[in-house]
Amino acid sequence: MNQSNDKLSVIEKVGYSLGDLAANLIFQTLVTFIAFFYTDVFGIPAGQASVVIFICGWAGAFFSPVMGIIADRTNTRWGKFRPWILWTAVPFGVLSLLAFSTPDLQGNAKVIYAFVTYFALVLIYSANNLPYAALSGVLTGNMQQRNSLSAYRFVAVMIAQFVIQALLLPLVLIAGHGDKAEGFKTIMMIFSITGVIFFLITFITTRERVVSVVQEKIRIRDDIKDLLSNRPWLIMLLVTVLIFVTLALKGGSYVYYFQYYISEAHAATFLDQIGFNSLISGLNNLLTGMGLTEFQWPDDPATSAFSLFNAGGIILMIVGIGFSKGLADRFGKRDVYGVALVTSTLFMLAFYFYPPEAVWAVFISQVLHGFFYGITIPLLWAMIADVADYSEWKNNRRATAIIFSAMLFGLKGGLTIGGALVAGLLDLYDYDANATVQTAETINGIKLSVSLYASLPFLIAAGLLFWYEINKKMESKIEKELQQRRVAGATA
Repeated sequence: MNQSNDKLSVIEKVGYSLGDLAANLIFQTLVTFIAFFYTDVFGIPAGQASVVIFICGWAGAFFSPVMGIIADRTNTRWGKFRPWILWTAVPFGVLSLLAFSTPDLQGNAKVIYAFVTYFALVLIYSANNLPYAALSGVLTGNMQQRNSLSAYRFVAVMIAQFVIQALLLPLVLIAGHGDKAEGFKTIMMIFSITGVIFFLITFITTRERVVSVVQEKIRIRDDIKDLLSNRPWLIMLLVTVLIFVTLALKGGSYVYYFQYYISEAHAATFLDQIGFNSLISGLNNLLTGMGLTEFQWPDDPATSAFSLFNAGGIILMIVGIGFSKGLADRFGKRDVYGVALVTSTLFMLAFYFYPPEAVWAVFISQVLHGFFYGITIPLLWAMIADVADYSEWKNNRRATAIIFSAMLFGLKGGLTIGGALVAGLLDLYDYDANATVQTAETINGIKLSVSLYASLPFLIAAGLLFWYEINKKMESKIEKELQQRRVAGATA
């Protein structure tokens, strides 16, 4: 019997969310640091790094629909999607460590190693994350429960994002005693082990409930035909690509913005004014007073300011997530998503106009951007789950994984374009990883990357929502009619 309207327990919501925390320890590292790791840690020229990121990323993107077809046709005693989380947990952990290792290689051998390890990582990421994402569409058919699950899930995402964007670079320097290569290896080992454990918890604590009433064999060409006639799916595919272009581009460019544009002297003054330096000093006095070793925090203001900049944005994103469900329940996902996305973009555009000394203004823009973008975070994947419901409602059969695989294709495509743009724009504007001070042209390119170039995809995505027809009224209609069909099917 299908229990698609079951209320999910807190244990199941938390257990499911831990899978996203595990995946995002790696995903957020790719978004924020892959270009920096290749250029400034592994020593690959920016142009070659861009090619590696672009080719491997698209390979992972094109594998997502294949994985969706496979997952939709997987049938085990554990369900369709849960077993893939189990099967890929250990390989995901191993490849994550290898991709951020720096073996003693020279010249083209480095590029080949980077290509092979990144290629393998994006493939195993697809095999893990596509079934994980599709699982959210079959845990429950109740749309309010789905909104709640998304909120839990993306609090976990924000925790991972906080760890990566606010703490990873300092932790790398601490763990490696100033050696970034050794530090990345140590921290990624910790992330890999943690990720495997969390994936196993997700597998154990979740249960698939939503099963399509129609169970006949589905042909691949029918899946493709249904997708191409599904306008909400086409809109959400484009939106997903554009969102992740921006996330990868701005996320990967911020580290250069702080390293080479923000005034180091004013960043140091800012850290004094907010009491950060006093906090670290007081912590170390406490530790040494207890006979312990001092807490080793990086001394350079750029690293500290960059970490706090990310931390402030993430904390406000989590606050924004807290408003997401209530606003979506009242006004509908589509309208809330569009308004919040446009508002967040305005604060991102402002980064281009701030002078290097305006550290306070940069931080205020970041937290306001974070708050409004945070509102959108759970809604994207909840809207994609709604698209799967729309497909079942329209075509009388469910193809959850192929819907989600297309969206993960968009995610990886956007991530690939954005990540390659980071390295590509650096190369275009003559970035030199060995230079202490960059040229005026390079600085301008970095400023454009975190502001105008990163804002355009967000604005286009918001405009596309005018053609997305699943508003609040249609959400309710689809949910009601699908419940009636499932009850009738279960009774029959």
